[in-house]
Amino acid sequence: MRVEGDDWSRLGDDAERVAHFMGNRAYLRMAEGRCAALAERRAEDGAREWWCTIYEKRPRVCRDLGRGSPECEAERELKGGRAAG
Repeated sequence: MRVEGDDWSRLGDDAERVAHFMGNRAYLRMAEGRCAALAERRAEDGAREWWCTIYEKRPRVCRDLGRGSPECEAERELKGGRAAG
């Protein structure tokens, strides 16, 4: 997903960890089919769940897509197979 200039600035120290440039455009990194900003944790019942490590600073595209929405899942599916970069 695209990371705009304002997004990059808002990400601050996390920008290079979760995003990368392809040519002159920045995109969120993907790792194992997921956004690189996601971290795994175990719920109290032992279930595996994911949380966003940059939620308060997330890019506009993430703000526009509802978490876990069909649109979000479609973006993840589409971009998940791309190189991590």
